[in-house]
Amino acid sequence: MTVRSILELRARLRRSLRGVFDAAGFLEVDTPVLAAEVLPESHIDPIAVQLAGDIPRRWLQASPENLMKRLLAVGGGSIYQFAPSFRDGERGRWHDIEFVLLEWYAPAVTLDDTAELLDRLCRGTIGTRGLERISCSAAFGDHAGIDPLTASAADLLAAVERLAVPRPAGLESLPEAARFDRCFELLLAEVVQPRLGHGRPAMLESWPASQAAFARLDPARPQLARRFELFVGGVELANGWEEDPSRDLLAERIVAANENRRQDGRAVLPVPEKLLAAHGEAMPAGVGAALGFDRPAMLAVGASSIDDVRCFPDGG
Repeated sequence: MTVRSILELRARLRRSLRGVFDAAGFLEVDTPVLAAEVLPESHIDPIAVQLAGDIPRRWLQASPENLMKRLLAVGGGSIYQFAPSFRDGERGRWHDIEFVLLEWYAPAVTLDDTAELLDRLCRGTIGTRGLERISCSAAFGDHAGIDPLTASAADLLAAVERLAVPRPAGLESLPEAARFDRCFELLLAEVVQPRLGHGRPAMLESWPASQAAFARLDPARPQLARRFELFVGGVELANGWEEDPSRDLLAERIVAANENRRQDGRAVLPVPEKLLAAHGEAMPAGVGAALGFDRPAMLAVGASSIDDVRCFPDGG
């Protein structure tokens, strides 16, 4: 593609995406790229920036989640933005250290509402029609021959071995809960994900509670998290969940994320106190989600890498 055609593609997709959100009553916002706090996540490494003088260390944001949620708590309502985002150590066909996230938050909605929105977003960008909604139990059963909701860590490890999935050294020596999560992630990435979203986008739902991230648990089935990931042609386009506004629960999840980081040999990150303070009665329930903007651009033109639809794929 020429530089001009890349620019035209990206501009067209932005217009289409903005049109969907604007028509649905969302407001486009912007939040700081460099901020004093960062949300600790198990497998995402943010980039720290040490400024001159007495200014405390700041962080390039891995996503605008932290700051957009603080807007929600002070009455921001339904909001979205195209946010420059940064993650250390991420470089590949579908990843880079700097990229653009389309992130949105909608108070008082559910995953059912979000499914309709995702269908409209995919129609406008990559021309699909319809959306398949599939549970983790069904997807893993179909493609990996195992149900993660009834399987033990040993069962998942046996599936990893049976399917010849490449695995990191020391997997067997991890504590049982960590071994379960790591095997689940391996099977998802290597076996299940590549088979999802062929023909029409697939919304993978009903995740094991241990994979909740910051999603709320299903009140009727607390072993399930109200989380989703969206796949097209085996590529993850978006992910999100129904938010839980509880301050105590967020604090517990942050502790758990930092413990996972410690077990993986990653740095433990500081607690985002302003985000914690925003949770509670003022924080509305609803859905938050993020879509990697470069990926639908890649799929829209049949490219094999996000580098093919960016003008500065090497960071400039």
